[in-house]
Amino acid sequence: MKKEGLFRRSIALIAGLFIMAFGVALSVKANLGTSPISCVPYVYSLGFPITIGAASIVMNVVLILLQMAVLRKNYQPIQLLQFPVAFFFGFFIDFAMFVLSGVQPANYLWQWILCLLSCVIIAFGVFLEVKAKVTYLAGEGLSLAISKAFQKEFGKVKVGLDSTLVAIGIVSSLVFLHNLQGIREGTVAAALLVGSIAKFYGKHLTFIDNLLTPKATTETRSTPSIVTDQPDRLIINIAREYGSGGHEIGEIVARKLGISFYDTKLIELSAAASGFTPEYVKEHEQKLANGLLFDLYEQNYAYINEEMPLLDTLFMVQSKVIRDISQKESCVIVGRCADFVLKSHPNCFNVFIHANKEYRMRRIIHEYGVDAALAEKEMEKTDKERLNYCRHYTHRTWGQSGNYHLTLDNSLFGPEQSAMMIIEALQKRIINKD
Repeated sequence: MKKEGLFRRSIALIAGLFIMAFGVALSVKANLGTSPISCVPYVYSLGFPITIGAASIVMNVVLILLQMAVLRKNYQPIQLLQFPVAFFFGFFIDFAMFVLSGVQPANYLWQWILCLLSCVIIAFGVFLEVKAKVTYLAGEGLSLAISKAFQKEFGKVKVGLDSTLVAIGIVSSLVFLHNLQGIREGTVAAALLVGSIAKFYGKHLTFIDNLLTPKATTETRSTPSIVTDQPDRLIINIAREYGSGGHEIGEIVARKLGISFYDTKLIELSAAASGFTPEYVKEHEQKLANGLLFDLYEQNYAYINEEMPLLDTLFMVQSKVIRDISQKESCVIVGRCADFVLKSHPNCFNVFIHANKEYRMRRIIHEYGVDAALAEKEMEKTDKERLNYCRHYTHRTWGQSGNYHLTLDNSLFGPEQSAMMIIEALQKRIINKD
C-alpha cells in the first residue's frame, strides 16, 4: 500500500463503505433481491436474531480467514486491514437500515426504481473504495487470493465466488425460511450493473485521482513521439476479411517494396513480450466471440486495481510490440488493429481487403483446408470475432471505409494486381504529402 496521500485515501475508503452500505440498504428496501455478496447476510438476518450488518461482519470475517488459509505464508499483513473494514461496513449497513426504516415502495415500479438506484449508489461506493487503494472488501480479497494461489484468471474466480454465494443464499433460504428470500431479479440486476457503472465512474470521474494523490507524486507517462523519433518509417497496415487474401497481398507488397512483413510473426513476438505461450496468443488474438458477454465479464475487474482481463493484457502487449516495430523499420503489418494502434504515426497507410463470398469460400476450402460444409460458418464466425474485437478495443467499426485510406475488392483484381494498386496509391499519397 502506498503511503502518499494515505489520509485522503483512507477518508475515501470510509466514504465508499458508507455509500455502499446505503446502497445495500436500498436494495433490501426494494425487496427484489440483494447483490450476490449481500444475499447470504440478508437471508440469515431473516432467519436468526441478527442484523444484516452483523451477519455481514460474520461472513466477511469468514472470507478473510479463508484468504489466510489459501495464501498461507504469502498472506500480506497489510490485508489485515480488511477486518476493520468489515466491521465499519457492517455498522454502516445497520445505520443505513435504521435511517431508511420508513422507506416502503408502494408498487413494483417503485421497487425497481429503488433497486436501480441502489446499483448506482453501490457502484459509486465501489469506485471510491477501489480508488482509495488501501485494501479490498473481503469478497474481492478472497477472489484475488484464489486467483494468485491457483493461477486462475481473477474474473472467472469472482464469477465463481459470486455464484457460490448466491447458491449458499438460495439453499439457506429454502432450509431456514422455507421459501426463497433475498435472491430475485434484483440480484441479477446488481450482478450485471454494479461493475459496469463503477467502470463508467472510473472512466469519467478522473478528477478523483487528483484529489486522492498529491500532485508532487503524480507521474505523467508519455508515449515516445513517433514523429520525432522515426519520421521516415513507412508502415502499411492491412485489415482484411477472412479468406479475402489480405495475408498474401501483404507479403507481395512487402516483397516489392523490400520491407519487412509481420503477420504470424507477431504471435511469437507477443508471446515473448507477454509471457503467454504462442498457442495462447494464437488462440485469443484478434477475436472476441461476443462483445456484450465480454463487457459483462470484464466488469468484474472494476472491483480491484492490480488485475486486468488477460485479453486486455494481450492487446496492450501486442500494441507495444507493434509500436516498437514501427519505430525500428518500415514494414507491412496484417491485422491486430494496427491502424488504430499507430493512429498517431505520420507515415501510416491503412488498407482494408475484402472479397465476394464465392472467392473467399474458395480460398478457405482450398488454401486453408477447411471442410466445405463448414467453410461458410467459419467465415462468418471469424469475421464476427474480428468485428467484435475491433469495436471493443478501438470503438471503431471494422471494415468501415472511412477508417482506411484504401479499400480493395480482391476478388476483382487478384493478389498481384491488388498489391500493385496499394503501392501505386501509396506512392500518390507520398507525392501529395510532399
